[in-house]
Amino acid sequence: MHRRSLAAFGYGPKTLARVLRLNRALDAARAGTAFAEVAALAGYADQAHLAREVKALTGVPLGRLLA
Repeated sequence: MHRRSLAAFGYGPKTLARVLRLNRALDAARAGTAFAEVAALAGYADQAHLAREVKALTGVPLGRLLA
């Protein structure tokens, strides 16, 4: 499964799940939803968890990413 995911998407299955969850969260944030609500809707424990995940996956802070 890991090899197929890597070949198809460029990520292993765990990283792919993280990226897809982050994309859902960013779509909601771009629609104007508050960060705390975005975090809850996307399945993050809290806004800080969302912010750490954004920084880990993109290398850019959440506020700058959406600016």
